[in-house]
This record gives sequence, C-alpha cells and structure tokens, in this order.
Amino acid sequence: MPFHEVTKLDQRRELARLANIPGANRSALARAFGVDRKTVAKWAERAAALGEAGLCERSRRPRASPARATPELEGAVLALRAAHPAWGGRKLHHALARTHASAPAPSTITEILRRNGVELGLLGGGQKPFIRFEREAPNELWQMDFKGHVALAGQGRLHPLTVLDDHSRFCLVLAACADERTDTVKTHLQRAFRAHGLPHAIISDNGSPWGDGPGSPFTPLGVWLIEHGVRIAHSRPYHPQTMGKDERFHRTLDLEVLKAQTFDAIGDAARAFARWRGVYNGERPHQAIGYAVPADRYRPSARAYRERVEPFCYQREDLLVRVIEGGRIRAFGRQFRAPKAFRGKHVAIRPADEDGLYAVFFRHVEIARFDRATGKRHPPNLSTLSQNAWP
Repeated sequence: MPFHEVTKLDQRRELARLANIPGANRSALARAFGVDRKTVAKWAERAAALGEAGLCERSRRPRASPARATPELEGAVLALRAAHPAWGGRKLHHALARTHASAPAPSTITEILRRNGVELGLLGGGQKPFIRFEREAPNELWQMDFKGHVALAGQGRLHPLTVLDDHSRFCLVLAACADERTDTVKTHLQRAFRAHGLPHAIISDNGSPWGDGPGSPFTPLGVWLIEHGVRIAHSRPYHPQTMGKDERFHRTLDLEVLKAQTFDAIGDAARAFARWRGVYNGERPHQAIGYAVPADRYRPSARAYRERVEPFCYQREDLLVRVIEGGRIRAFGRQFRAPKAFRGKHVAIRPADEDGLYAVFFRHVEIARFDRATGKRHPPNLSTLSQNAWP
C-alpha cells in the first residue's frame, strides 16, 4: 500500500471540519494540531463561508498601493535609464526630482528597473568612498588634461581635451582634438576664457604641452598663461590623485560616451561631446556635490579675458634683459641660462634671498637662479608659481 503525503491543505481541511462540529473543543484542537486558537477560528470561519476555496493561501499583496509609482512615472524612470544606461537608482532619483515633484525613492527606482528586466551594475559603480577636497569657489582652480587617445573608425586618432572646474565639477572644455599640440590647447582655452572668464590657476600633469617633464614646468603654453595672469601648477609625478576630479571625469566620459559608440571622424566625436557635455553640466546629478548638477554650483569668473597681453611693470631696481636663442641671457658681462620657453621675452634680474645669487623673473614668476660670480645655475623658487600676489 503506497504512502500518502499529508499536505497543509489536508490538515486545514481536517482542522476546519472538526472545529465546525457543534460543541467542538477548539482549545484542544489547537493543541492537537500545534496551532493557536486564532488559527483554528480563522480556518473554521473561512471553510464555513467559502468552502474548499477558503482553505487556500491568499496573496499577501495589499489590495491597494498608494505609494506605488504611476505608470507615467514608471515610464519616465525607464526612459531616463534608457537615455543614460550608466546611471543607478540614486542618480536617476535626483535627476527625476528636478522635473517631477513626486520622484520615486532610489530603492523604488531600482525595483522598477528590476521589475522591467533592466540589468543593473553592468556599467560601473562599487568603488570604495574616498576623501574629497575641493576649492571653496568656482574658478579658483581648473584641472586640465588629455584623456589619452582613441582610434577612429575611419582614419586617425581622437584626443579628448578636458578642462574641469575644481569646485563645481563644471566641464569648461570637452574638445575632440586631432592632436595634443600647444596651439590646439591654446585655441580651446581661449574659447573657454571668452565664455567663462579667467581662472586664478590651472593645474595639469607634467607632460607635453603643459610641462617639460618633472622639474621643468615651463613651456610656451605655460608662458602664455602666465602672461594672462593665470597661475600654473603641475601634479606630483606618478600621483594621479592630484588631478582626481578630472581623472574621475575621464572615467565617466569613457563609460557614458566613448564605450557607448564609435566615431568615424573628429566631427562626429565633436557633436557627441557637445551633446553629452550639456547633459553632464545641466542634467546629470553628481554624487560628490550632493547630487546637484555642476551648473548649479558654477558661476563665470569676474576676471575678464583680454585678447592682448596686458603690459607688466617690474621693480625699478630690476635689470631687464631679453631671453635669446637657446634660453640664454646676457648680464654682468657674461651669459647665463634660462628656460627656452621664454625665448624672445623680456625678464627681470634681481638679487635673490641668498648671498651672491640672482633670480630671474618673468612677471610674477621666478624662472631661473644663478651665481653671479661663477655663472652656475641654481633651482628657481617655484613657489612663486602659486603666490597669492598674482592678480
């Protein structure tokens, strides 16, 4: 004779039948079936009212969900995610909150995405938090770099040039360049200066075209920036954290633009960059600034850009000389060396803070130092690159 498995439904059926017998001792039945009196009463009443159907499990889902997102709002979540596949629940929440008064909570948005088969966590995230430092106001410091280079589907390579405001994370320049030359960078910086004014300082790495390697910070581009009253700074060698905000921007650019499409030509990349830059500055919530968008925190600089270089007044006691071919200067009856980037520029020679040494200044910046007696070169005082005495 085969064994028969006793199911929960069988047990409920037997319990209800016994409990509904007139005069039944429901307390004794509760002990016998290992349940409480309320459970005995529940199944007895359901069986009496609905018969066999009353003994089946009921859905625990509430009859109404007042807080559930409307179909329209759910559609807005899915549309925004489709437009920005790298954004997670929190970023989508803050973006929707800018246009919808009742934007779903981040957890609700994540559930909406899961419910609709949107695969999460494929495009980044999961990094450990780190301590962030930022300047107190817009335009105190801009970070500038090239994001490597990318092969074009047609012919040639794309060199994305990026400039980011340290305080607001506002992207001032996102240019599709064909090379990494000084004139290319200068052209895009001029456009940014005309549109946003001058920053107080710009930091970049030590490579060309903004640096000549560690310890050699002067290049023609840096000279041009000094002439316009912009302090120049360089990151510590092999220490990308110094340029952390621009590095993080590059990762976002790679994730949301460069990996999402292939460009046939520079012009295609330029159009894509222009569209995405508008999204990044004005629509994409940024976690590091409390999920505001960069445009909320950025303001143009009060320092206007002038096309022509303003004259500079040196100290009355300075000896003014011109840097000639090879970075040479003539003073005190002999030749001394100065950085080649200043060729053709007038510089000032004045006594340094050490006996017997003289410093060579270009505007506010000390660019060289030498011993008058021996002609031996000494390292310049590069702290003048970041003095608060600048305009």
